[in-house]
Amino acid sequence: MRWEETNQTAMMDYVLLGLHGHQDLEMVLFVLCLGIYCMNLLGNSLLMVLIMLDPHLHNPMYFFLSYLSLIDNCGTFSFIPLMLTNFLQTRSTISFPACALQIFLTLALGTTECLLLAAMIYDRYVAICHPLRYTELMTGQMCMQMAALSWGTGFVNSLLQSILIWCLPFCGHNVINHFFCEILAVLKLACGDISLNALVLMVATTILTVTPLLLICLSYIFILAAIFRVPSASGRCKAFSTSSAHLTVVVIFYGTIYFMYLKPKAKNPNVDKIITLFYAVMTPSLNLIIYSLRNAEVKAAVTALLGGVLCTRKLANFTIALCLCQDELTYLVVMASLIFQWLKTNRFLVYAPGP
Repeated sequence: MRWEETNQTAMMDYVLLGLHGHQDLEMVLFVLCLGIYCMNLLGNSLLMVLIMLDPHLHNPMYFFLSYLSLIDNCGTFSFIPLMLTNFLQTRSTISFPACALQIFLTLALGTTECLLLAAMIYDRYVAICHPLRYTELMTGQMCMQMAALSWGTGFVNSLLQSILIWCLPFCGHNVINHFFCEILAVLKLACGDISLNALVLMVATTILTVTPLLLICLSYIFILAAIFRVPSASGRCKAFSTSSAHLTVVVIFYGTIYFMYLKPKAKNPNVDKIITLFYAVMTPSLNLIIYSLRNAEVKAAVTALLGGVLCTRKLANFTIALCLCQDELTYLVVMASLIFQWLKTNRFLVYAPGP
């Protein structure tokens, strides 16, 4: 059978089933996801700008963190806006090019984040286990090479997976049982042999997710061993605090992935779809909270910016407002105000991760 006959789905729109028949629940998800998405987009954008503005944050750790924030923004932007629009419609559809782009971006950015987390733990490993050689090993060139390798590998893997999946025959099936174009949900539409796709996907997942996780675990063994050799309790506490944020993000990122794909399938398929949705929406929010609202260096940078070290003296009164910030929304509003005022009165600084 010719490609034109078997791949009729590529010429039509896909129907995203979502929570078909549960309109009230979709409205609740719309409000919740919209609020979280706006908070993530604003928070991660402000965090990237703050890292560029404050010279004290021009080090490898925050260089990788800025890329992590960029991945979170791009990853959520690739599917959440369209998903929110579909929540308000009785029939949720997506075009073939948009579906192909969603699969490509979600795979590419997910793989890149796995590799970037491994690069970040290497930075912590060098800082704690080889502090005297830190500036020698973690140069600006090395950081750029590690970041480029992460992005390049992620996008090459995604391109390969995308080519393989769109070469399959679909025979006119176009109903995707999900909120967005997720690769496993799209594979279920194929009416041909998907054994090659499954094999390549399994091998790529093993190499690009399991291997970085093993390297991360091995690095933490050396890090903990080095921390326990520190004679003073305060020194051990300080050394561990520099890696605790990364460890928390790793546990959340990999924990939710393995929970989604290795747990037994729920009797109600809607449960699995909602779990996947909250993973995709909530993980960037948790990254933001861990690395900004709970990070002393970021808070110090904001305080310095508010106090006039990086900003004009006209913004000094914002320091009082920062001290009163008890919730994430107020914190983000203050950050947005001070950065906007700074950009009006100063030249935008281009960030480089060190010598």
